[in-house]
Order: sequence, then structure tokens, then C-alpha cells
Amino acid sequence: MCSVTKCLSAPRRDNLPPDPRAYFLREYVESGIVDPKELAGGMHCMAPNYLHDQLGRSRKNLGLETIDLFHLHNPETQLADVSPEVFRERLKRAFSALESSAKAGKLRYYGMATWNAFRVAEGSRDFISLSTAAEIAREVAGDAHHFRFIQLPFNLAMPEAYVFANQHLGKKNVSVLNAAEQLGMGVMGSATLYQGRLTEGLPPSIGHVLGMKNDSENAIQFARSAPGMTTSLIGMGHREHVLANMKPALLPPARLEDWQKLFSAREA
Repeated sequence: MCSVTKCLSAPRRDNLPPDPRAYFLREYVESGIVDPKELAGGMHCMAPNYLHDQLGRSRKNLGLETIDLFHLHNPETQLADVSPEVFRERLKRAFSALESSAKAGKLRYYGMATWNAFRVAEGSRDFISLSTAAEIAREVAGDAHHFRFIQLPFNLAMPEAYVFANQHLGKKNVSVLNAAEQLGMGVMGSATLYQGRLTEGLPPSIGHVLGMKNDSENAIQFARSAPGMTTSLIGMGHREHVLANMKPALLPPARLEDWQKLFSAREA
């Protein structure tokens, strides 16, 4: 069992205090944990003090001395408010804080859980270069750095991680899945069922290629079979959903030559 958590930018919606703004000011600003100047969009922070606080809360909540993987949550949010140069410096400070936590045995690895960062074109406001992020990690801690994972949406409706060559590595433009493999990083796919929208209504051709029993299973099989994908995440709130979504995991991933037929059909 692997413990994975991330640094959130605000309290969970299902656990909001009566006055979220007052809570945030009291808990983080007035306590000195967060400097308002380091907030992006009035809510997103990845300053060292805040990261240390969030990591400590996660360890306490989970009852663990060491977290296996701690993600920065949607770091691209910062780019709406600050320049790429300021973002780079903030990311470097965040990585330094997380490297110190790794050295202290509080976490094993850290990463970035994103939504747009690795799916959009270079030059877009939300774009993050994976090779640049890895370079920053090496600046902080050398080749033995602990920045080893990224997370981004990947599903039948959002296949950019495989099809979009938006990452510059060496002299080539490659997909983020390809870039991550070359950089020795694991990739976690989120939104596997596209927030439930891929559980029904898929074209029959997808089932013919992937061979699963229903649309949900075909959607899961598609995501987990992508070359270079470490794991595919699925939000589940009911026991019956857990049992149903585990069924594809009992079978091997789709063969690459079969999986790639889905893209050949799309191009045709």
C-alpha cells in the first residue's frame, strides 16, 4: 500500500467551515504560515512554510511518519498571477522545502498533480516544461533529487499526454509520457472516467478493440494501458463502484498494438 497525498489550496468543499475566509485568515495568515504576497488567485500557495504545514497535517491525519508521495497541487495556478521567472523561483523554493522534508524522512518522493500544465501547448499561460522542472530539482538536490512523479488527466476524452508532443527534450518535441519516461519519472493519470461521463455511451468500436464488458471497464482499460502510465486514478464513493472498477485490474493491460488501433481509427 502506497500513501499519496497533496498540498491543497483551500479546505475541502465538503468540509468547509462556516466562514471560509475567516478560517483561512485565522489559520494561515494571522498565524504567520502564509504571507498574502505569496498567494496566487487569493487562494493558491506553495511557499515553504505552507508546504511544511500541509505535509505535517497530512502525516498527522494519516497517522504516518513518512508519506510515500506528496504532490504540489495545480502549481500552474500560480502562472495566472506571476511571471514565468517568478514562478521558476517559487518552484525552486518549493522543491527545496520538499527536499529538506525528504532528507528528514517525512516523505519519500514528491511530484506535481496538475490539470492543464502538461496538456496545453508550449507558450500557453498554464504550460509547464517537465524538463525545466526536473532541471530545477537537479539544481536543488543533484541527480538524487526526489521529484519523481507527475499527475495529469488522461482518458478517452483527454488523451493529450500521449498524442500531444508539447514537451521539448533535447532536440525533439515529445509527449509528456515520453518525456517522463526519459527523465525517469512516473506518471499518474487522473479523471480516468472523465468525472463519470465515460461510463456509458462509448462507440462500440472501443469495446471491440479493448474487449471489456462495459463502457466503464473499457474506459479504465484504455487509461491503464497507455505506454508509460504508472497508474490510473478513479474517484469512488461507494463499495459497489470499488468492486466494479477493480475488475479490469484483474486482467492484463491491452496489448500496445491493439491499444494504438484506437488512434488509427480516430485519424481515419
